[in-house]
Amino acid sequence: MTTTFLDGKVALVTGGSRGIGEAVAAALLGRGASVVITGLHEDRLERARLRLGPPERVGAVRADVRDLGQVRAALEYTVGRFGGLDILVNNAGVGRFVEVADMTPDDWHAVIDTNLTGVFYCCREALPHLRRRGGGWIVNLSSLAGRNAFPKAAAYCASKAGLNAFSEALMQEVRYDNIRVSYVMPGSVDTAFGGPGSADGDWKL
Repeated sequence: MTTTFLDGKVALVTGGSRGIGEAVAAALLGRGASVVITGLHEDRLERARLRLGPPERVGAVRADVRDLGQVRAALEYTVGRFGGLDILVNNAGVGRFVEVADMTPDDWHAVIDTNLTGVFYCCREALPHLRRRGGGWIVNLSSLAGRNAFPKAAAYCASKAGLNAFSEALMQEVRYDNIRVSYVMPGSVDTAFGGPGSADGDWKL
């Protein structure tokens, strides 16, 4: 029997159109929460929304987490649709796996701006909503790469190491607001990240 201890709670999951993000959204729905997912591709978002269902508890909005205005719009949509925010899951991510000598500034910024700055934007904009609800949860999807660096992943490893430190600092800042902050460091996961669905080592949600 599925537990429903999140009845009445509202979650926003970035990068929720497939992979880990979609699985997290499904788990939250299964435990009673209403969920909004974001992503870059409207067709993938719509397919994921239909898979997740039911429509009265699932929303989808296109948002690039590198864009502060789009992050604000996604949060406004979530709060407007379901009345508030209790849970933020920062899952949207990008990897560009090339040696530093071959990495362009655009490669670097694509990874850092998505994996680190995007999380900052989402957390910063979510905090007032979480505080209005008397607390909540922020979960940041990091990676073992944040602790164990490997070749051709300098930007990715740096982004995840930074995310870990950011999460620990934020946790100390908001714990007395009853906001719990944590980060998860998966290893290899069978998703499109770096797999057959990616192109030239590039992957994004």
